[in-house]
Amino acid sequence: MDAGPVPEGYLDGYGAILADISVTGRRLTRDEVDSRRALGERAAREGVGLRELVRGHLAATRSAFPGLPGVAGASGARQVRATAESVLAAAEQAVDALAEGYGRAQLLAVRRDEAARREFIDDLLHGRSDPGELSSRAARFGLHLAHSHLVAVACGPQPYDDTHPVTRWAADALDGRFGGRLVLLATKDGRLVCITPGNRPEIAEHFATTARASDGSPEQWRVALGRPHHGPGGIVQSYEEARAALELAARMRLDVPLVRAADLLVFAMLTRDRQAMADLVRSVLGPLAAARGGARPLVDTLDAYFEAGCVAAEAARRLSLSVRALTYRLARIHRLTGADPADALQRYTLQTAVIGARLLGWPEQEL
Repeated sequence: MDAGPVPEGYLDGYGAILADISVTGRRLTRDEVDSRRALGERAAREGVGLRELVRGHLAATRSAFPGLPGVAGASGARQVRATAESVLAAAEQAVDALAEGYGRAQLLAVRRDEAARREFIDDLLHGRSDPGELSSRAARFGLHLAHSHLVAVACGPQPYDDTHPVTRWAADALDGRFGGRLVLLATKDGRLVCITPGNRPEIAEHFATTARASDGSPEQWRVALGRPHHGPGGIVQSYEEARAALELAARMRLDVPLVRAADLLVFAMLTRDRQAMADLVRSVLGPLAAARGGARPLVDTLDAYFEAGCVAAEAARRLSLSVRALTYRLARIHRLTGADPADALQRYTLQTAVIGARLLGWPEQEL
């Protein structure tokens, strides 16, 4: 399709410049270059296409050439060729300046958009703006804050920002599958943050898969999903849940790539009263510190035993022990703590204490 005519005003003064150059053979002056550059910036701001702007200048050059003073008054073909070279060089300078100004204006516009987007993300995730004003800004990014939203947070082997190739790759993958109006992908504190509709959990799950496959080291990625909540405050709540789930999974040394805040509610509840949890760990597991080799091997034994569903053979395999050695350790734990891992009620107390030890970093950290 042909480009449209250049709008009025964008060729002002260009014919006079060409006329003077056809006589003098000079290059464009600094002021003339600056004026073309300013026109390029103006065109970008006003939505004029660079193609039609350049084409308009080239067409004006071709149209004006036969009537230029330096051409009309030329004494021969050699002088016409010299004039043509000067005029074409000037046209090249003019087009280059137009393109430079156009590109600079576009870059500034992109930077302004990125700054506005970053400010919006910060306000959204921290709830720092008026809800009504935040909702009006959200529409620009495809979010309807009255609806339910779910936030996923991913952390990888290095910090990420909005310009990182991994961020761009993940954004393109999500946009290609779900469209840009359903997903808002950003970065915060070096992590990828994905905001999706609360009724489309498959988008957040796909984001988790995409993030882990993004830089060739999936084992170093962990993704946490908050719960869906309504309204601007709901996005903040889901984001904080996802962040807390990531931190909790790290403290508990959970060897899973995807954690859901909903699955960790019981652990979040346990951490709310740190003192009570510390008392439980000290009273139930504290006697294990008297064992030869300290408490750590016996705490790990309990941990493996409970994770294996209290199946001794499976727990022994995970610990690279014989079943007899594992049974001896469990008996040792029973003697030291007075709690029998085989008893249902006492097993619950022991398992809760083991979870507390993970959360509090005991026995490496003093309680």
